[in-house]
Amino acid sequence: MRHRKAGVKLNRTSSHRDAMFRNMVTSLFKHERIRTTDVKAKELRRWADNLITLAKRGDVHARRQVLSIIREKDVVHKLFAEAAERYGAVSGGYTRIVKLGRRPGDAAPISLIELLSSEDDKKKKKTKKKKKAKAAVEKKQVAEKKEVKETAAAEEKISVEEAVKEEKEDIALKEDTSEDKAVVLEPEVSVEDAAEKPEEEAAEPMAPEVTEKSEPEPEKTEDKKEDLGSKE
Repeated sequence: MRHRKAGVKLNRTSSHRDAMFRNMVTSLFKHERIRTTDVKAKELRRWADNLITLAKRGDVHARRQVLSIIREKDVVHKLFAEAAERYGAVSGGYTRIVKLGRRPGDAAPISLIELLSSEDDKKKKKTKKKKKAKAAVEKKQVAEKKEVKETAAAEEKISVEEAVKEEKEDIALKEDTSEDKAVVLEPEVSVEDAAEKPEEEAAEPMAPEVTEKSEPEPEKTEDKKEDLGSKE
């Protein structure tokens, strides 16, 4: 079993592999960026993160543990001087790997591994804050749109109900008016009155219409008087 045997072999012996990564991590802390293959860069990141965690602790025992790996005292002193200030607010993720493409000779994939600075941490925090703020704004906009849709749907439902109610009232009014027109009140006539009416109508003769005569009547009287005078 390979318990507690993490890491890659890289077709090298353990002594060769350890010496190679000691040199690489020393160069990384000295120059803050180096270029190597993808597999070596991923393995080197494990070494660098462990050493930075020890440097953040800052005690004598941690310094001796780092000196057992990095043999240059100037690099160790620089690492311990800057680690707490540079990586104090971050717990892990102290390096960045950038893919560069293929190497011209053997077409091996090449990457650039570099240490993150405090400015990069600030940028990360800013981007995280911006993303959170953007997500909050988008969530608020979605909630507002949903509320507007719900209010519009409720208003539309109310308007439809009112229209249906008005149509029902119009139909009821039309039915009432049609019933009123259909029912015509006739005077009540008893059987005796109905029997007497034709006899009375037959007994009473039709009276001639009397029209008022206008002014010619006095002229006739004057003519009569003149005739009487002539006879005398």
